[in-house]
Amino acid sequence: MAAAPIWIPLLVGKLGPSQGRGLLAGLGATEAQETTQHPLVGRVFVHTLDHETFPHLPEQVAVPPTVPITYHAHLQGHPDLPRWLRYTQRSPHHPGFLYGAPTPEDRGHQVIEVTAYNRDSFDTTQQRLVLLIGDPEGPLLPYQAEFLVSSHDVEEVLPAMPASRFLTALAGLWEPGELQLLNITSALDRGGRVPLPIEGRKEGVYIKVGSASPFSTCLKVVASPDSHARCAQGQPPLLSCYDTLAPHFCVDWCNVSLVDKSVPEPADEVPTPGDGILEHDPFFCPPTEATARDFLTDALVTLLVPLLVALLLTLLLAYVMCCRREGRIQMVHHCTIRGNTEELRQMADSREVPRPLSTLPMFNVRTGERLPPQVDSAQVPLILDQH
Repeated sequence: MAAAPIWIPLLVGKLGPSQGRGLLAGLGATEAQETTQHPLVGRVFVHTLDHETFPHLPEQVAVPPTVPITYHAHLQGHPDLPRWLRYTQRSPHHPGFLYGAPTPEDRGHQVIEVTAYNRDSFDTTQQRLVLLIGDPEGPLLPYQAEFLVSSHDVEEVLPAMPASRFLTALAGLWEPGELQLLNITSALDRGGRVPLPIEGRKEGVYIKVGSASPFSTCLKVVASPDSHARCAQGQPPLLSCYDTLAPHFCVDWCNVSLVDKSVPEPADEVPTPGDGILEHDPFFCPPTEATARDFLTDALVTLLVPLLVALLLTLLLAYVMCCRREGRIQMVHHCTIRGNTEELRQMADSREVPRPLSTLPMFNVRTGERLPPQVDSAQVPLILDQH
């Protein structure tokens, strides 16, 4: 949709004013056509976008199959598709596919707007796809199995012919009953890796099938824990029957999952609030009544004992320092040092003490003489004997 305003001026400049006006008129006259589809909840839905199913481009009777055409689809009023719907197209020369499986939350009315771009003539046309999503009719499909087909890409399984061929081949491994496709998902959407550009390498596709008939013994053995254990060790899985899907469909039997919805799951138990009293337990017998206790003695012991110990240590230190001879000598020595320190501080403050000779300039250690201040010290040689 957004690319049309860019392509139109370039094309008008190349083709000329008259041809450009004709192209603009053709694009403006394009009217979106509506197509109604009826997807079912829990069933795969596939809509093909190609030269036959899409309306013809304007001013053309038919579009040759060799013309490259790309498509862009989105939910009406939104830039993207619904969460359950996907779009894929291998190249402009291949058809496009809208596919997916709606959920019960998607039930109702949805409109998908699709725009087709002709890569040769730059013509566009639109189509509205009206989806009326409802519930499926018929019996339920509680037995569901999902297979990983590694020999196909997703667009190779979406057409009706390969899908019906897969169901026909799978019927030989299942109990007699009708099989229906529930969902088709590309392995890349499940976290798979893009294959190397080597001939024969495919992306892989997950195919989910449902049936009202129970699983066969062959499928149960393949999905058993013993089979998965063999796959984890690099050994082939336990396949007790003939593989009817080969050689058209190469199924990875180590990635087969079975879901049985025939037995309803038990509802989650809602916890009921109790009275807050524990049930009787022979290993836990708490006392029924607590005896009264007096904590005054504990408080006095906690506070008074440390105080008494501190007091005794203080008295012992005072006796050693004041009453013992060693203590008195230490105190006198401390007082002497303190007095000398104070005296030195007073002498430094008065500045009346002459400076030491060693601090005066040009003091001779041997003679004790000093040079007069008027002598230029710069002219005096460092060694007096050198004149």
